[in-house]
Amino acid sequence: MTSASSPDSAADLAVAHNRAAWDRQVDLDDEWTRPVSAEVVSRARAGDWSVVLIGYEPTARDWFPASLTGLDLLCLASGGGQQGPVFAAAGANVTVFDNSPRQLAQDRHVADRDQLAIRTVLGDMRDLSAFSDASFDLVFHPVSNLFCPDLAPVWSECFRVLRPGGALLSGFLNPDLYLFDVDALDNRGELVVRHKLPYSDLTHLSAEERVSVFGPEAPLEWGHSLTAQIGGQLAAGFHLTAFAEAPHHAGATAAYMSGYFATKAVKPE
Repeated sequence: MTSASSPDSAADLAVAHNRAAWDRQVDLDDEWTRPVSAEVVSRARAGDWSVVLIGYEPTARDWFPASLTGLDLLCLASGGGQQGPVFAAAGANVTVFDNSPRQLAQDRHVADRDQLAIRTVLGDMRDLSAFSDASFDLVFHPVSNLFCPDLAPVWSECFRVLRPGGALLSGFLNPDLYLFDVDALDNRGELVVRHKLPYSDLTHLSAEERVSVFGPEAPLEWGHSLTAQIGGQLAAGFHLTAFAEAPHHAGATAAYMSGYFATKAVKPE
């Protein structure tokens, strides 16, 4: 395992906070930290595989190449032993890059258990300097950039490390979810508009309120605009080729609006 960067700015300090916070989520058995079973790996080896990019529905298979065999694939901010082992079992050469050492340990656990070759790299998704230009054929980036303070470097780094013709599959939260008061939403199921967008836990809530609503050690979140999400990918040079949406997996918003968006973006040949 190698390491990317060390914190030296306010944004980096927030990322360092989230590193420790996600390590704690592993201890709390958060659903996004639970590794896949040996049965899932066995099925993937036989060609029966699926992974989640947004919500709970499998990502459309036509977003992937017909075969993953020999594909150089980066699971970006995708630790937890969920997607990386499936891709490796299906034949890809997998690197899992994540901000949380404990999440990466989940991938190594599955790799050891099921004899899979998975490389793990610790770092901030804004800095992929651990990788050379044109290192990967596919970047799989499930919903995680809500824990990142700025997205422009994420998209530019993805573009850099992809080979021409390579694809970025990215999932992210609908920023409109951050309009609502969290306490009313989570505790009473009420949609109470409170926040102006774009949203940040650091600017929209006091420290005391963050502790009261989320707990003292919860990850910090940012509700990035669609301009930052989709426009940022286009500005980095990608061509958008597919789009999908899904309801949020929990909460009252699911009855009224899509909670997740997903994009497939290709680096031109």
